[in-house]
Amino acid sequence: MKLIAVEEHFLTRAVSEAWEKDPDADPSQTLNLGQVEHRLADFGSTRLQLMDETGIDVQVIPLTSPSLHNLGPESVGLAQQTNNLIADIVSKTPDRFQGFAALPMPVPGETAAELERAVNVLGLKGAMLCGRTREKNLDHQDFWPLYERAEALGVPLFIHPQIPQKAVRDVYYSGFDEATNLAFSTYGLGWHYEAGIQFVRLVLANVFDHFPTLQIILGHWGEVILFYTERLASLSKAAGLSKPFIEYVRQNLYVTASGMYSSAYLQRTVEIIGTDRILFSSDYPYQYRPGRDARNFLEGAALSKEDKEKFAFANWERLTGANHP
Repeated sequence: MKLIAVEEHFLTRAVSEAWEKDPDADPSQTLNLGQVEHRLADFGSTRLQLMDETGIDVQVIPLTSPSLHNLGPESVGLAQQTNNLIADIVSKTPDRFQGFAALPMPVPGETAAELERAVNVLGLKGAMLCGRTREKNLDHQDFWPLYERAEALGVPLFIHPQIPQKAVRDVYYSGFDEATNLAFSTYGLGWHYEAGIQFVRLVLANVFDHFPTLQIILGHWGEVILFYTERLASLSKAAGLSKPFIEYVRQNLYVTASGMYSSAYLQRTVEIIGTDRILFSSDYPYQYRPGRDARNFLEGAALSKEDKEKFAFANWERLTGANHP
């Protein structure tokens, strides 16, 4: 059974150098050092070998977090350069790689045009957004033209975590040693609240009422929100939403595993959104583990053969089927 993993990261030296010039540099960049750094940069034998070892046939590759969100005008050129690189990688090995576009979010007037170029000219499958752009959350009106264009193109937008703002970290994720603070504010918990909140804000801002067929992807089994849908339901009345909160979840959201190979989380996700909205991902190289890990989870999942196919590749191919191959 073909297995497509849709959140498999990379990083270029040009983007890394741009990050280093930021006086308020994201401290989570230290998580990209050592072996992870080498794996992020590699598209040759090492990446392909590890894909084969864990049982993944195709990686959909995005620029890793925080992408270009915290840069300035230079993000326009970097987005074009990065997306050209992704397209080149895909063209050389189309049976093993597909791509998500990186967008110049700090220059919102350029995002829709770059998404359209990435999809219609380069053949990429959508774009990855890393939550807010500095202090602008994803529901900010600056980004609505991007959502309009994504809906028109029929491509998904993946909301990936990035570290919460320093003010938030200082209040909620500090008071321990430096390593603990960083872990707490990123992969321990902070990343996941941050990404889930961005989707909730899109709902509350009526983005999906204006763009009803816009499709969002969240990793890590829905970045907490799927497990609190009963509580989030109360927002429908409070915010005067046009329909119950759960309907936005079931009509505008896809959820992927991000290497969290939990049978309990899979079961809970299927109970809430069904088997037509689950996608597979390993969150390479951050969650990579040897031992045929990805393939074993797929094969051992408590799903019918048809539903395993949906999870493994069919949902992704249906979601992106209207796009260029």
